[in-house]
Amino acid sequence: MIQESTDAFELKSFIFNKLILNGFTENTAKYLNMVVLLLALIIVVFIVDFIIRKILLQMFTKFAQVSKSNFDDLLVKNKVPRNVAHIIPLLLALEFIPDVFYHFDSFEIIVEKGLQVFAIVLTLWIVRSLLHTLKDFLKTLPRLKDKPVESYIQVFMIFAWVAGIMSAIAVITGIPFLKFLTGLGAASAVIILVFRDTILGFVASIQVSINDMVRIGDWVTFEKFGADGDVTEITLATVKVQNFDKTITTIPTYALISESFKNWRGMTSSDGRRIKRSVSIKMDSVKYLTNDDIETLKGIHLIKAYLNKRQSDIETYNSSNNIDKSLPLNGRNLTNIGVFRKYVQEFIEQHSAINKDMTVMVRQLAPTSQGLPIEIYAFSSDKQWANYEYIIADIFDHVIAAIPYFNLEIFELPSSSSFTLHQ
Repeated sequence: MIQESTDAFELKSFIFNKLILNGFTENTAKYLNMVVLLLALIIVVFIVDFIIRKILLQMFTKFAQVSKSNFDDLLVKNKVPRNVAHIIPLLLALEFIPDVFYHFDSFEIIVEKGLQVFAIVLTLWIVRSLLHTLKDFLKTLPRLKDKPVESYIQVFMIFAWVAGIMSAIAVITGIPFLKFLTGLGAASAVIILVFRDTILGFVASIQVSINDMVRIGDWVTFEKFGADGDVTEITLATVKVQNFDKTITTIPTYALISESFKNWRGMTSSDGRRIKRSVSIKMDSVKYLTNDDIETLKGIHLIKAYLNKRQSDIETYNSSNNIDKSLPLNGRNLTNIGVFRKYVQEFIEQHSAINKDMTVMVRQLAPTSQGLPIEIYAFSSDKQWANYEYIIADIFDHVIAAIPYFNLEIFELPSSSSFTLHQ
């Protein structure tokens, strides 16, 4: 034991003794001894760091090439081996710092604290690299691809950085960590205030994930924030939506549970996209059909069979009940709007772009001051936006053009041309 102590002492003071023998003053010899040993330690540390880094990178790269999993590739991509390689040189530096600053206790304390703080930072780098690797790996899994994994990674990193900063402050001040943490409790209110959005975002991201409210790739409409597009990113604090005009809208994550928004996922995952649009008919154009009117409308192929059957049924009913048909109001009759509604129903049911396995309906809504709405309620088989709009336009092009054939008129608010005098 005495021999080991003597050897250690000789290693620390070897250069010092040589300098003294060569006529240097004691003070000058101490400083030169420290500088030489420090330079030697720095060189050794850099060499060791370089060698270990190369070895670890080669090992991980070769292992990644033969491995079937991409997790090891992601470790290399996120610099995990590079960061881990710094551990041994750091331990080496901590081991030999007392020898370098043997004559300067105050310098030794400062440098040791600096290395300890660097050790904390290095630990945070390693944790961050591992978490980023985990995030990238989980995103490759189909069932987790649309989950807000990044939000949870950010939460862990926030806690890690907070713990790291507190540990660094405890090291620098020399206060024991637990005692420092206890004193920090008095400032908890300030911390909660500072990290309010982070805490709210964390709670919101958990609720969003558990309730499966939003996924990456969902089409959402958030009128309050002017968002109407696809979700591209879900983080701890924000949700990014790429609108259809290619602009980006950023929404606070906690707004997803505190505000109302529309998620179109149900539509995109269903078998059809809903068509719900109406055309308003002028009510004074609605009338009973005469036999001549019915005969004329029988020229329309889609409703010929319907008109023949309905006309026969109505005539049978009216004759069996001795209905006086001098007034069309008596008995049962066909109306132009009822036949028009039946025609549109037949047209929709035979349209190739309409999903026949879902609701197909043409209905009359309550009359308004702007006429009598006839609404088409159906689902298009094609859910792509451009095709969906084309299908609706195609249907209503036909319906609007067909209205005059039933002696009906579309309601329009008066324009300047409505009051033009015709000579």
